[in-house]
Amino acid sequence: MPQINILPKHIAELIAAGEVVERPASIVKEIMENAIDAGADKITLEIKRGGITYIRITDNGCGIDRDNIRKAFISHATSKISTADDLNAICTLGFRGEALASIAAVSRVEVMTRGENEDVGTRYCIEGGEETVLDDAGCPKGTTLIVRDLFYNTPARMKFLKKDVSEGNAVAAVVDRIALSHPEVSVRFIRDSKDVLFTSGDGKLDSAIYKVLGKDFASTLIPCDYELEGVRVSGYISKPFNARPNRMMQYFFLNDRFIKTRTGMVALEEAYKNSIMVGKFPACVLKIQIAPGAVDVNVHPAKTEVRFANEKMIFNAVYYCAKSALQQGDTRVQASFQQKVNRQFMPRPAEGKQIKIYEQQLEQIKKEAQPKQDFWTNTTSTEFRKTVETPKSEPIVFNDNNSKFEIEKDETPDLIPCFNPTTQEISPVVQTKPEPVAEQPSIEPEPIQPIVEEVRPEVEPYRVIGEAFKTYILVEQGKKLLIIDKHAAHERMLFEKFKANRDGIETQMLLAPVTVTLSKEEYSAVLDNLDLLEKAGYHVEDFGGGMVIVNECPTAVADADLAEVIMELAGYLVSSQKELVPEKLDWIYHSTACRAAIKAGDRTTDYELNKFVESLLNNPDIRYCPHGRPVLIEMSRYEIEKNFGRV
Repeated sequence: MPQINILPKHIAELIAAGEVVERPASIVKEIMENAIDAGADKITLEIKRGGITYIRITDNGCGIDRDNIRKAFISHATSKISTADDLNAICTLGFRGEALASIAAVSRVEVMTRGENEDVGTRYCIEGGEETVLDDAGCPKGTTLIVRDLFYNTPARMKFLKKDVSEGNAVAAVVDRIALSHPEVSVRFIRDSKDVLFTSGDGKLDSAIYKVLGKDFASTLIPCDYELEGVRVSGYISKPFNARPNRMMQYFFLNDRFIKTRTGMVALEEAYKNSIMVGKFPACVLKIQIAPGAVDVNVHPAKTEVRFANEKMIFNAVYYCAKSALQQGDTRVQASFQQKVNRQFMPRPAEGKQIKIYEQQLEQIKKEAQPKQDFWTNTTSTEFRKTVETPKSEPIVFNDNNSKFEIEKDETPDLIPCFNPTTQEISPVVQTKPEPVAEQPSIEPEPIQPIVEEVRPEVEPYRVIGEAFKTYILVEQGKKLLIIDKHAAHERMLFEKFKANRDGIETQMLLAPVTVTLSKEEYSAVLDNLDLLEKAGYHVEDFGGGMVIVNECPTAVADADLAEVIMELAGYLVSSQKELVPEKLDWIYHSTACRAAIKAGDRTTDYELNKFVESLLNNPDIRYCPHGRPVLIEMSRYEIEKNFGRV
């Protein structure tokens, strides 16, 4: 165990102010980083109620000698640095010496530790900054630190804590980053007596990614390794086809420390230029190794922002690393059209019937491929049953060897199966009609009050000319020409429909639920807004481990990529935590309408064009799409003729 020294005042003043302990995640980050600095290769974290009432962190590092245990809880006491020059080449995760003192000031802390050269361990307790116990303890080499009752003595800070689930997810986000930055360390995370994460500590980054971010995310990555001008970049990046709607799954680590770097993000996205859709962002887990003297980490209280001596050098290394990986590892998207068949219950047809069955399947595929009658509306199952006419039934004929009789459609009685013991067969028995009931005296109905409907102005006659560029509908109406943006107009129509339906929008249950892997910030935001998503038509449930499962969605987006939809909604919920619920709901309606609306370039039949124009012109209030773009432009006949020199 290195000697812990109290820094002189002139050195302590050079250190940027440390991060104030504001939530359990802050404590977990500082203590786990201290465990890694102590040489631990196994760390176990256990929390209860999101870490508000209980945090226990156990490691097998070098431990703390009894002579140093009191010093460890003094502000600006550290074994990481001793001179001012050490701040210019920091090689450890922690260096300020403020974490333990800050934690002990707002909680009840118990430490059990034993150094490498000690036969007996030490138990040290401190509450609210005041020492209570210093005694011998039997414990293995390493350190176990227990934090109880966070902010018990500062209720003003306690009230700013979020729900237990949100605080627990924030802790899980910290654990994920540490597990990814140090795959050589086995990390075990126990949350409310349940194991939620356990990495092997085999030193393989892909193994840590698989455990932390899941199988689905890990399967979309490309390995990369590149070195340029003394900067080495290694790790994994996502394939262009698997891009995400936000940057939440971009992890950058500098010298095994999680950082937020604008330079790295811009370089990564520049490498994907012309390979990725507009509005999409690549995912990555990249580790940058650089000389400690070429970077200053003593900038931000949380140590997540750093200052590089040469930004261009970092940009080039990340850019060429990603670019070379894409050229070598990116492959064409593979599509499979094979349909899984349960052969156990499907009899194999004879050779003579094989062609006939294939023809029937082909006809069925052609029927399903027909375009919807009205592309801007979706019919629910209840409405569909009402519109389908009951087919005319043929006369029912029964033959029971003794008699033959027919029952016409209008005279169809109820049929009751009856077992005949003589013939040992079941035959239908006709139930006789009940006796007619005498008519009751008629009662004069109460007069029905007329329903006053809103009178809309009559639409001027129009003629649909056609469609330009498969995007704009041309309509002649009186002495003017209307140019309609079909996507913008359809988007606004759907948006108004969603907002008007206060009882909830039409939804469809999924035959196969969709699982979505999210970052811990997105995961927490979604769980905090399940009721809001439910109101918007998305039935989402917690699937555990940073994943959610979608069982139901709005009918309008049933054909969309639901995983991408949920990721986009989750990213918005993270960035709009302070917005009001109506604003969030409007944004979700807007996003759903945008995805469900017909797209520019989609084929539209003449029937659909006419029905669409009819619906739009009967709603004069629809003038702009939710983005604010006009849905319709008018050109007068006079203006057209003026441009042609006719007037």
